[in-house]
Amino acid sequence: MWAGVLRSKRAIHVNIAIMRAFVKLREFAASHKTLATKLEQLERKVGGHDGQIRSLFDAIRQLMEPPTPKSRRIGFKT
Repeated sequence: MWAGVLRSKRAIHVNIAIMRAFVKLREFAASHKTLATKLEQLERKVGGHDGQIRSLFDAIRQLMEPPTPKSRRIGFKT
């Protein structure tokens, strides 16, 4: 704000640099707007599948566990 109030050459250059920075920031945000919308769509799509993905990982973990050995009694049956 002071750069706009002061009337020196340096203040004018600083004010112009600030304005250019804001213009670049606005252009950057506008160019990445489509990327942001695609990301939101992907989050919504994957967010609904959390339960299914969790059950899939649970099934994989169960398959990874070693089977429990069945104990047999030693000796003869009478």
